[in-house]
Order: sequence, then C-alpha cells, then structure tokens
Amino acid sequence: VPVLGIGHGNKLLTDLYNCHLTRVYTVGGLFGKATDDFSDTGKLVEKTTFDHITREKLERILAVIQGTNHKALLLYSNIDMKTQEAYELAVKGLIRPMGKSPPIITGIRCLQFAPPEFQLEVHCLHETQQYLRKIVHEIGLELKSSAVCTQVRRTRDGVFTLDDALLRTQWNLQSIQKAIWDCQLKVKRELEKTLG
Repeated sequence: VPVLGIGHGNKLLTDLYNCHLTRVYTVGGLFGKATDDFSDTGKLVEKTTFDHITREKLERILAVIQGTNHKALLLYSNIDMKTQEAYELAVKGLIRPMGKSPPIITGIRCLQFAPPEFQLEVHCLHETQQYLRKIVHEIGLELKSSAVCTQVRRTRDGVFTLDDALLRTQWNLQSIQKAIWDCQLKVKRELEKTLG
C-alpha cells in the first residue's frame, strides 16, 4: 500500500507523516540460512539447523520483541504515564512518538508456521525495509538458528488499507479521482483526531 499525493494532497502527506501512524506489513521468513543482506536473494553466509524451532518458541521471542518495543514507544512518546492525559491517549490508541524515533514495533504476531517457512504480521512506526529484514535475522539468532526474509508486503499505511489501493489496470484519471474522493473523509478524520 504505497500512499501518493496529488496537488493539495502533497501537504496532507506531510501532515499524515507528522501523525506518526502505524504501518502494517506481512513479512515472510525462512529458517536455516543467513545472508549478507538478510534477504533470501543475498549472498549465503551460513546454513543452520532449524528442527528444534517450534511455534511456541517463536511466539515467545515475538512477545519479548513486542514488550521491548512497547517500552521504547512509551519512552519516545514524551508522556508522563501517571497522568490522566496518558490514560486517555492509551484508551484511544494514540500513544505515539512525538518526534523522530528509531523504528518501533507496536505489534508482532505469527500468521503461519510451516518450517522452514514462517510469516509474520508486523505493526510498526518509522521502519525501513532493511529494518524488517534485520528483525527476521535477529529472530533466527534468538532461536539459535538463522533466518532470512523472503517477503515484505505493506498491507496498511495509517488509514489506508489494501481496499484503498488501485490495481495497475486502474491507473487512469477516473479511478484515481474516485480513490481521492473516497479517502478524503477518512484522512480528514485522522488528521483532526491526531493533530487536533
């Protein structure tokens, strides 16, 4: 789900970026090998066994990653957690970094586990594709094995989902105008909710 702006929409893209909205990815992984760039197409560096890895062990590692990142999210949000404001923001799901922060994972779970392959759903802020690949690599290391990333697919970018995306065959003036029209209200609501 890549988000593009046209005309006045370019300013709105900046406003949406300043909202620090969560992006959601489907990330595929493959246990048993490591490469120089953490992807399955990189130069092979190492092969390892993975028979000892279970879904339960993987989910434990994911819980640790999520817990560690949750602490970072609270740190970069610059909010006193003992206040009423913090409680109200948490209830609304609006605790976000107030400025630039390192990549933060707000949620991570296993969608599929069929060793050596696995698939994760990752909710994050300020991430890069390289960061997501490195997470897969680190998961492999934590499980006393290795892993490479086989796929990174963005399924949500803030308020935009796959339902809002246009297929390549729909890249024409009429479809683009309709997509802009359909998304205007949800963009306006998000900006009002987050930026006030």
